[in-house]
Amino acid sequence: MVVDDFEGWRHFVCEALQICPEWQVICEASDGLEAVHKAGDLQPDLIVLDLGLPTLNGIEAARRIRELSPKSKILFLSEQRLWDVAQEALNAGAGGYVLKSDAGRELLPAVEAVLRGQRFVSARLAGRDLSNPPDPTTGYRPAFRHEVSFYTNDRPFLDHLTQFIGSALRLGNAAIVVATESHRANLLPRLQVYGVDIGAAIEQGRYLALDADDALSTFMRDGRPVPALFMRAFGDLITTALKNAKLEHPRVAIFGECVDLLREQGNAEAAIQIEKRGNQLIRRYDVDILCGYFVGSGQLGIDRELFQRICAQHSAVYTR
Repeated sequence: MVVDDFEGWRHFVCEALQICPEWQVICEASDGLEAVHKAGDLQPDLIVLDLGLPTLNGIEAARRIRELSPKSKILFLSEQRLWDVAQEALNAGAGGYVLKSDAGRELLPAVEAVLRGQRFVSARLAGRDLSNPPDPTTGYRPAFRHEVSFYTNDRPFLDHLTQFIGSALRLGNAAIVVATESHRANLLPRLQVYGVDIGAAIEQGRYLALDADDALSTFMRDGRPVPALFMRAFGDLITTALKNAKLEHPRVAIFGECVDLLREQGNAEAAIQIEKRGNQLIRRYDVDILCGYFVGSGQLGIDRELFQRICAQHSAVYTR
């Protein structure tokens, strides 16, 4: 049984499990209480379970499932990287804990191990080196990354975005936000509450904000991104931001919505090409990138193939 409140992620897990013909997905569930009821009725051999579920969170659902279906093995698949959260999940009766960002390489080995009665914990958790932050109060990770967030509601997404940008600015790094007008406006007061002197960051040139539509016009020609123009436009922005950062070895956090605007316009291929150019930016500059896709209220809003192609270009996938 596969349990996750995000339809696109359930599809991803189900398709991954189809690689092994001896495994059969017998049902899916989208909230914790539904998972408990279905586990009691169907007694599945294995339950792949998310933590952040509506109605009943994953840990409480696991405890109840253990009572109703004691032979069912449980594998948590979550974006939560904190060791104490993972430990609590394992203490609730789970046989394994896999980070969603590592599911591509770890999901199948984890399923095999848990079904054999062995414990499996994501490699980055097993060593308790979860996020390796330079400042434990910020959670800002030094490993370069290109992440994507699929969100159904602005509020939790803006919380994620605030942490991503705010952590960089609080450390003395720089940030570039290429977003819609509403997201740019809503982000500023949140950053202030997060502890960022955003006025000073703007004055210092460490915070650069651009309109996503305007940015597209600088490198799109005849409905296609021109790689040289894209690299020049963002390269100039990154160079400016790095010069204005306070640290000896600074880096830049970039949030971009250009890809989602293109996807909404029906130009998904251009969005994928820009995602690929984003990976080139990471290899060339000291940057971390977060991309945002709005997928509608409770619906995927992206066909399965496109969802998988987008995920393939990123080091971590989040659903909000």
